[in-house]
Amino acid sequence: MSKIPSLSYTQIIRALQRDGWTVVRQRGSHIRLQKRIRDEVVKVTVPAHRPVKRSTLAHILKRARIDVERFLELL
Repeated sequence: MSKIPSLSYTQIIRALQRDGWTVVRQRGSHIRLQKRIRDEVVKVTVPAHRPVKRSTLAHILKRARIDVERFLELL
């Protein structure tokens, strides 16, 4: 398993958008993205931090159902 990188929120959002996620809103320093996976709409929230903590990114990827290797390919 690859190590989770330390990235800024703009890099994370760009990579998620390449995977089909769309930004639906922003409230303060939190950006909400969503994607339809099969018959459900999955939502993730990315904090607008530089850098986003590795543990926070790990939770985002788990919620988005993306493994680290796949995410690194999207960067």
